[in-house]
Amino acid sequence: MFNFSKISMTASMLSIVAVGLLCSGFFAVVGYGLFFKGSREEKAFGLINASGYNIGCFTMPFVQSFLGATGVAATSLFDAGNAMVCTGGSYAIAVSVSGKGTAKGPGQVVRQLFMSVPFDCYVIMTTLALLKIRLPGFCIQLAETIGNANSFLSLFMIGIGLEIHMSKEQAVSVCKIIGTRFMLSIVLALFFYWYAPFGEEIRRTLAILMFAPVSSLGVPYTSMIDGDVNLASDVNSISILVGIVGLILAILIF
Repeated sequence: MFNFSKISMTASMLSIVAVGLLCSGFFAVVGYGLFFKGSREEKAFGLINASGYNIGCFTMPFVQSFLGATGVAATSLFDAGNAMVCTGGSYAIAVSVSGKGTAKGPGQVVRQLFMSVPFDCYVIMTTLALLKIRLPGFCIQLAETIGNANSFLSLFMIGIGLEIHMSKEQAVSVCKIIGTRFMLSIVLALFFYWYAPFGEEIRRTLAILMFAPVSSLGVPYTSMIDGDVNLASDVNSISILVGIVGLILAILIF
């Protein structure tokens, strides 16, 4: 809320939402392809656990610390598109692929999407910014005060949840997902930084976001399709470690 109040939102910036949707969806397809020769359960696992970006609980503290208000707003718009995949879209497709879990129609996916508080905030603040409507000063000050605690709380929760236990077979699957995702992220980061039709600050932000970890929702969604929850947890934990290194290097390079 505070960062949206400091920028001038344009209709062209809404295309960043599409970028988030396409990037998250792209990695869902990649995850499916990595296990194309495997069972239906493995394909569904790859689809869920290779897609999405952990923005709110991991990447946003980095963005708030090193990028300006425009970078934070661009990150929020990117996450709005990303949320369409990682808060229900990938799971709905995985259910169809695996034949397990609770089937979800388009209406249920949309309903779950709007049950996400961060997504609702993105929609509301983007709409207000486009309409040039400014919130009262005390609302912005309150949001800024609350937002200042985001970095500590997010990294604190990551530290609590970080746990790695895996067999050799699981290590191969983890390396397959994380290694492929990291290499493709480098390609996407270079593409966005050099060729994306945005200003330098937004291009830099998009390049940095490519190194965000996979969505933390992969673990509960894997459980809901009776998948390998321990493996999903390992993918998420290793992704966080790689994400820390990747984001720091990206901030220093771009």
